[in-house]
Amino acid sequence: MTRPSSTSGVTLIELLIAVTLLGLLSLGVVISIRIALSAMGKTESRLMANRRVSSVERILEQEISGIMPVTADCHAVPNGAVTRIAFFQGEAVSLRLASTYSLQQGSRGLPMILEFKVIPGEDNAGVRLVVNERWYTGPRGAGDTCLGVRPDPVTGVQAPRFVPIQIGPDSFVLADKLAYCRFSFREERERPLPPRWVTLWTQKTLPTAIRIELAPLAPDAGRLQPVTLTVPIRVTRLPMESYIAPPT
Repeated sequence: MTRPSSTSGVTLIELLIAVTLLGLLSLGVVISIRIALSAMGKTESRLMANRRVSSVERILEQEISGIMPVTADCHAVPNGAVTRIAFFQGEAVSLRLASTYSLQQGSRGLPMILEFKVIPGEDNAGVRLVVNERWYTGPRGAGDTCLGVRPDPVTGVQAPRFVPIQIGPDSFVLADKLAYCRFSFREERERPLPPRWVTLWTQKTLPTAIRIELAPLAPDAGRLQPVTLTVPIRVTRLPMESYIAPPT
């Protein structure tokens, strides 16, 4: 008579069950990692978008608050009569000024002429705000942007006319995917009249403040949204007047 063998083994069904459980466990680990990476990516994207909005507001505030009360030699035709004006162009969708702050050199560089322009967005979806930067070389160089002093067609007030701001490969996009972007300027009036905001600047002085109204094209409550920014002008607003006391 033979004794039965006591050696135990693993059946095929048990092996299949073990492999299936291991596969399900691996699948669960992979799904968990993918969900974590996706959440991390969304969080990082949201943080970057928030930083971009806050940096745009900071840049705009520094560029405008660094405004310089300089002049420009404005002439209607080359080698024609020259009219010295306060160098400042303020319109609803355009802004041109001289500033001590620029994207290229920060606040420690040479004076720059900043040209802000609101243009249509990609595929005409909303608008975007762009800026050009070039050197301010003095009244003669700044006068190249002026087309002469003419009466305003709406108000009839004598005001300088400027060359349209051109957008090119060197233009920098400050804000994109906006529902609207417009500039307005605070004008001080004689008392008791209160100050008022205008969208076309025709005065010979600088405004007391500049307002940039921004609104997102697709509002998202989970992200920092661009808001209206008001920047006061704290420098002298009378660049055409002499501050040297007359001799006594």
